[in-house]
Amino acid sequence: MQGAHGMSKITVYPDNESLVAGAADLIIESAARAIAERGRFTIALSGGETPRPVYTLLAAAGCLERIDWSRVFIYFGDERCVPPYDPRSNYLMARTVLLDKAPLPRDNIYRIHGEEAPGKAAADYEDVLRRVFGGGAATGGPPLEGFDLILLGMGDNGHTASLFPGLAAVTEKERWVMAAYVEVAGMWRITMTPVVINAARQVVFLVSGAGKAEILKQVHEGPYQPVVLPAQAVRPASGEVRWLVDRPAAAQLRMES
Repeated sequence: MQGAHGMSKITVYPDNESLVAGAADLIIESAARAIAERGRFTIALSGGETPRPVYTLLAAAGCLERIDWSRVFIYFGDERCVPPYDPRSNYLMARTVLLDKAPLPRDNIYRIHGEEAPGKAAADYEDVLRRVFGGGAATGGPPLEGFDLILLGMGDNGHTASLFPGLAAVTEKERWVMAAYVEVAGMWRITMTPVVINAARQVVFLVSGAGKAEILKQVHEGPYQPVVLPAQAVRPASGEVRWLVDRPAAAQLRMES
């Protein structure tokens, strides 16, 4: 489907269960391909309720052994400014359902230090990413090599990662990671910016439920206004965007046959 993002492919699943299975398969296949081609798989996880069952499935028998976890490197697209043991932490959710169950070397997990001062945590995480992906801090601009896969969700206000409507990070051109106080959430968040998201080989949105139908239609079929609908700012330069959505979320889309 040709959407507001240029080439973006939408796959509609009949229900949430099949969406979860499809997302897990896509991650497993992406990992195998990246490891075969480049010897490692770099993935940025998202928080929230939609990916939780996907992570749970990846940790289950039948999926877990299909990935060479020793070559998987885990990052996070965004984080709430809370300690790693806080129930609101994206890292804690991923750790509980997946990371503690997978045979992952601890050194392969790069969490955002949400317990630090927000500006410091953002700058430190950008330094981590620049060391891994290359791209001079002095010059700004995108990574020399992007993530293999960035997982994203979308809120009912069109936000993705912690790129909320109206935040400066949505239109950032140089910094890779930024901190911002998010009024609607009542807390500080740290997020990757479109500079690093749009350098990825593949970006995958997971969108589920009737509550997302109206905003999904606006993002795909409405005018391009990323400051209002930050999910529209995700337009990889050479990578692909995949939208995995269930039927209730896709209910208002004009789907081409």
